[in-house]
Amino acid sequence: MRIAILITHVRAEEKLLIGAFEAHGIQPDIILDRNLNFDVTGDANQLAPSGVPWSEYALVMERCVSTSRGLYALALLNSWGIPTINTYETAAICADKLRTSIALAQAGVPQPQVRVAFDPESALEALDHLGYPAVLKPVTGSWGRLLARVTNRESAEAIIEHRQTLGDYNHHTYYAQAYVNKPDRDIRAFVIGDRTICAIYRTSPHWITNTARGGQATNCPITPELDALCTRAAQAVGGGILAIDVLEDANGQLLVNEINHTMEFRNSSTPTGVDIASEVVTHIQRIVGVTA
Repeated sequence: MRIAILITHVRAEEKLLIGAFEAHGIQPDIILDRNLNFDVTGDANQLAPSGVPWSEYALVMERCVSTSRGLYALALLNSWGIPTINTYETAAICADKLRTSIALAQAGVPQPQVRVAFDPESALEALDHLGYPAVLKPVTGSWGRLLARVTNRESAEAIIEHRQTLGDYNHHTYYAQAYVNKPDRDIRAFVIGDRTICAIYRTSPHWITNTARGGQATNCPITPELDALCTRAAQAVGGGILAIDVLEDANGQLLVNEINHTMEFRNSSTPTGVDIASEVVTHIQRIVGVTA
C-alpha cells in the first residue's frame, strides 16, 4: 500500500504525521508541491515526482501551505479517481469563507450572521444591517490575517477604502460577520470522519484567539452538544479530517465560525491528551481498507 503526503515543507504537523505513519508500519512518500508537474490531459498513470505512477497511491494526503497549489492538485487527483484527504470539494468549500457559510446555512448549522457585498457602499449598508461592532474578513486566508473589527461607520469606511485600492478581487468581496461577544476564548474542535476526537479552548485577551497569534491552548471537554454541532458542520462541507472553530455567544450558544481543511494541531495533542496524528493515520487506514 502506497500513501503520499503532499507538502510545501515539513512543519511540526507533518513531522508528527510522518512519525505516526511510521509507527503504524507505513512509510509515506513525501512529495513537495514545488516539484509537481501535471499533464492535465493525461491520466493517473503518469509519474508523480516520487517516480511512481499516481495510480499506485491508495490515498494522497494534501498538506500544502499554499491553498491554490493544494486545491488544484486535489482537483486533478480526484478527476483521475485517486482518493485524497480531504477531497477537492471539501477543501474548496472550507478554503472559501463565503462557501462555508452557504454550506452551513443550507444544513441549518448555527453560525454568526453573515452578509456579503461587492461594492463599498453596499458593504457599508451590510454593516449597518449587522450593527457595530462587526468583523470584516477576506473570503480566503488563515491564521487570523487581515481580519478587522470595525466599531463604527467611520472605521469601516477607512478599511473599505484601503481594500478598494488592493488589486486582488478577493479584497473586493466584502464578507461581513456579526461580532460575537464571546468570553476571552473560542473553541477549536477536531473532527475525523464522524467523530469529534478532541477540542481545545484558545484563550487570549485579544479578540483574535488563534494559537498562531498567541492564543493559549487548554483542554475543552467534548460535550454531546459540541460533538453534534461539529459533526453536523463537518458533514455540511463534505466530511473528512477537519478543524471546526466554534464561538460561544453571551447566552452560551455555540456557533460555528470557520472550518479548516488542512488543520494545524501541534499545540493541541498535549492539552487534550489525544494523539491527533495517530488518530488521523488510523482513519486513513480504515479508508483504504487496512486494519488499524
